[in-house]
Amino acid sequence: MLLTTLFSLPTTMALDVDDEGRLLVLYDGTGTRQVNEVAPDGTWRALTNLGDTCRGARFIPGSSQVVVEHDTGGDERGQLSLLDLTDSGLPALTPLVHDTEYIHHLVAARAGRVLYTTNRRNGVDFDLVAHDLATGSETVLYDDGGWVMAVDPSPDDKWVVLTKASTPANSMQLLLVETSSRAVTELSAEDAHNDQGPVAWLPDSSAFLVSSNADRDRMALRRYDVANGSWSDLLVDDARDLAGWPSPNGEHLLVGAVEDGEVTLALHRLEDGSAIASLDLPPGGTAALSMATPDPIWSADGSFAAITYNSPVSPPTVFRFVPGGELTAIRSAGQPDVPAELQHPESLRVPSFDGEQVPVFVFRPTGADLGSTVVHVHGGPEGAALRIWSPIISALAGEGHTVVVPNVRGSAGYGKRWYSLDDRELRLDSVKDLAAINAWLPTIGADPKRAALWGGSYGGYMVLAGVAFQPELWAAGVDIVGIASLVTFLENTSAYRRSMREREYGYLATDREFLESASPLSRVDDIRAPLFVIHGANDPRVPLSEAEQITAALTSRGVPCQLLVYPDEGHGLAKLKNRLDAYPQAFSFLRDHLG
Repeated sequence: MLLTTLFSLPTTMALDVDDEGRLLVLYDGTGTRQVNEVAPDGTWRALTNLGDTCRGARFIPGSSQVVVEHDTGGDERGQLSLLDLTDSGLPALTPLVHDTEYIHHLVAARAGRVLYTTNRRNGVDFDLVAHDLATGSETVLYDDGGWVMAVDPSPDDKWVVLTKASTPANSMQLLLVETSSRAVTELSAEDAHNDQGPVAWLPDSSAFLVSSNADRDRMALRRYDVANGSWSDLLVDDARDLAGWPSPNGEHLLVGAVEDGEVTLALHRLEDGSAIASLDLPPGGTAALSMATPDPIWSADGSFAAITYNSPVSPPTVFRFVPGGELTAIRSAGQPDVPAELQHPESLRVPSFDGEQVPVFVFRPTGADLGSTVVHVHGGPEGAALRIWSPIISALAGEGHTVVVPNVRGSAGYGKRWYSLDDRELRLDSVKDLAAINAWLPTIGADPKRAALWGGSYGGYMVLAGVAFQPELWAAGVDIVGIASLVTFLENTSAYRRSMREREYGYLATDREFLESASPLSRVDDIRAPLFVIHGANDPRVPLSEAEQITAALTSRGVPCQLLVYPDEGHGLAKLKNRLDAYPQAFSFLRDHLG
């Protein structure tokens, strides 16, 4: 079965580079993502073999140690452990920061210390902590509250930039912390409606670059000078989102550009931002700026960068890029080839109810055409459908379905205006985009009466909303860790996530009536499409109760509804054995209900 073949193809993602040119990568050839070391001569060595997924790792400079972040059963409560590269065979993990009730997220490793964020103070707010490896003592660098989403220390360790979730939907606030005094400077207003992307310091710690759409629709590459507290634009493109990663030697700048789901990289001069050359990566994929594609990582001397690249026809692969030289793929021994029948999608636009144009990617059937369509909706809602590796989408096309992958309003990558069109009371406008797609299907030769919805997380909400608010349009739905009720979701999600999710969907204290009206569960009597539901028992984002209540409600009304629950998974299926159990059943479900 093509689905089994695609899921069994290993993926590799770059995590870190040390002074000797060794790489740390996440590799899932064993069925879960584990930390591997790749030596400069290309020799691979497994460093972890846990029953659960590793979430990250860093070399500790000046030592033979690596710090690893890992969780249990997909609960996302990261724990930090050390391993020693001088150990023969598979190194043993030694606990460093462990408290399984709370999250500990690895930020950076410096000589003699590790920086991490944690919500252990109150379960909600995230503090920044420095852990001394010699003494075990800890210093709190920031504890002023909020969900700290990213932390970027300066090369000289005098400063730290924090990216914190702020009040408006899809917005981030930048804070500058002086580590010696813990003084905090607000670099953007807490209530400003702007998003922030990757932060990258210049080698001399005098300034940093950040991707920001402050005062504009697209993400520009901006510079902040610490000495005088001034902002300036380095690179601006009114049609594309930009981000940048300077080399530690001060010579080069890798610039990522997002355009219609594709993320390209180009080499620029750091001094003035002028372009040198585009990287010769395969076309039609992503090379940064997505959860499936870690950002580029420069070596300490700037002689090369580790770049993770993937596309609809290529699993995530690490490339070694030498400025002015070669671009070399780093693959494990015996890695199998990708099936030749995989294809890139067409990029089209769908007119919606109000004249807006919804971007969609269309994957034509690569197997015998069944005349059916699966609309695959991404999560988020502030996420995006990118041109990335997706065994599910490719296998659905291999089954003979036409697969339509939309970036409905609310999606990132098409400007601030577009991702703001579903905020709060506009929530159901994004669901109306699904109806527009259904009506548009005949223009690509597809039968709207034989169309199903498939989605995970917020995409699961969209599946349930589609079959609830448009019951006459959809023949079936596959809901993975989706939201059935915006009210019970907000009431029961992890405490640290609630305030951030309320700013997007609405507030329980003031918007309950609207939240109930926009919830699929409130229209459950209208649902008649069969439903297939997958959920992890340890999901910290969308509680299992969301799946249980929609399943119970439909079953009591005689609507076909099957629920698969995996006790060792969280927000989605991370383990190969569970994917190979759940998704073939979902494919069989679609065959039965789409004819």
